[in-house]
Amino acid sequence: MANMQVVAVTKSYGSKKLFEDVTVNFTGGKRYGLTGPNGAGKSTFMKILAGDLDPDTGTVSRPEKTSVLRQEQFGYEDVRVIDVVLQGNKKLWAVMSEKEQILALPDITDEQGHRLGDIEGIIAEEDGYSAESDAAVLLSGLGIPAEALDRPMRELAGGLRLRVLLAQALFGKPEVLLLDEPTNNLDLDSIRWLESFLCEYEGVLVTISHDRHFLNAICTHVADIDYNTIITYTGGYDDMVEAKSQVRGRVESENDDRRKKIAQLQDFVARFGAGTRASQVQSRKKEIQKLQVSDLKKSNIERPFIQFLVKRASGKQTLTLDSLSKAWPGVEICKDFTSLVSKGEKVAIVGGNGVGKTTMCRMLVGELEPDGGTIEWGHEVSVGYIAQDHGDSIPKNTTIDQWLHSFDDRAYLQDIRGLLGKMLFKGEEGLKPTAALSGGEAVRMLFAKLMLTKNNVLVLDEPTNHLDLESIVALGEALSRFEGTAFVVTHDRDLISTFATRLFAFDERGLTDFRGTYDEYLAQREGGSGSSRKRR
Repeated sequence: MANMQVVAVTKSYGSKKLFEDVTVNFTGGKRYGLTGPNGAGKSTFMKILAGDLDPDTGTVSRPEKTSVLRQEQFGYEDVRVIDVVLQGNKKLWAVMSEKEQILALPDITDEQGHRLGDIEGIIAEEDGYSAESDAAVLLSGLGIPAEALDRPMRELAGGLRLRVLLAQALFGKPEVLLLDEPTNNLDLDSIRWLESFLCEYEGVLVTISHDRHFLNAICTHVADIDYNTIITYTGGYDDMVEAKSQVRGRVESENDDRRKKIAQLQDFVARFGAGTRASQVQSRKKEIQKLQVSDLKKSNIERPFIQFLVKRASGKQTLTLDSLSKAWPGVEICKDFTSLVSKGEKVAIVGGNGVGKTTMCRMLVGELEPDGGTIEWGHEVSVGYIAQDHGDSIPKNTTIDQWLHSFDDRAYLQDIRGLLGKMLFKGEEGLKPTAALSGGEAVRMLFAKLMLTKNNVLVLDEPTNHLDLESIVALGEALSRFEGTAFVVTHDRDLISTFATRLFAFDERGLTDFRGTYDEYLAQREGGSGSSRKRR
């Protein structure tokens, strides 16, 4: 079984050292989650594993059949969808192309005839005769309709193209599989299919994901980037967090005990150093040297402190939807949908891509009009909104603290700086131009805005995009504590399970209002004994 070995790898950008002298062995048959906070170097390390980036020092040895999830969705514009997937097996694709070229010749020489025989042998070895049906199974599991297989890639929406590239990476039984954020642009059903597929995969899997549930479901090990190195833990993400905190806690406790013992010995040396007990003093000095405190490097992991407070409570009947209908060409979002949402309820809006989750959010905040029916907010409702594509909501000609100050001009600068500190903007980072924000920084700044405006209703459309795992955990805890009402679009199942008391679910029945938890909803869908009521 193939392995992948990393030996003495170091990588720096300028003065920032990401990893130093890292040696790690990725073993066949095991599935590794590659974790670490934003900026720790996960994607950089993945590029080094793939051979797309050279380390400053050290080596990586990988099998020939190493497959990488490429995000180059515009690199195959005129290629058939099924052919994009088949190209995932480079050896098979090369001989299939060669076979076509030989067969297209008007006359075939004896040498070319022998070559065709060799090619047929290679095609058989690479399962080439079932290749198209195998590729179709992968595409179906990832939600690509059968009628799309013969169409060129340019006719697919961006999210579907990325699914085709994921199918390409999975195709052809690679010995090593490197997946950077494979669940991006997947709906919940496709994520569950991918989990099942990967749990049966027999090679080396290394994946980066911000989906904690996904990592817990598939990983046999977690390779965690922290302290400028990579430490491998057994189990899923939650197992790693627990083990890591136990190790750090044990070292901190041992250091405390050593400091107390050193203080006692130093006191003895200070009192008797000039006296007649010289031999005892010397033995105490030697003991002090042996008791040096373990070097405990500062962890890179930081969790923001998110706290959504309510300035003024809303009325008990927070939202009334009466016979709501909305459709786009070819897509019915909802028809005669009626619902009453009370103060304090936390609604997760779930469903596949393209079914209308963002449309529902935009109708709730008044950006879109329904085709029929009414949306009525209750007494004293104040809505805070984060759009999925939130770039347009942030002006590019200001700084972070100036922009936040515009929402509460009575707030003192130190209050805004304190708020930004909770969102991990340190020191003078509040002066950073909004145009220079990374994706994760922009979302954390939008959270800071909601913490300042203290709305009693939150509408959040895919707020976990660009967030690291620590920030997603903090968001779930904040939504659970929030005393107002929330409507949140997300594909993160752990987040849904953390906060949601109710679902607006787009499924095969249309738009369903499910009063209960996500686990109860899944149990009902799968024929279990979901105890909650539902209504259309």
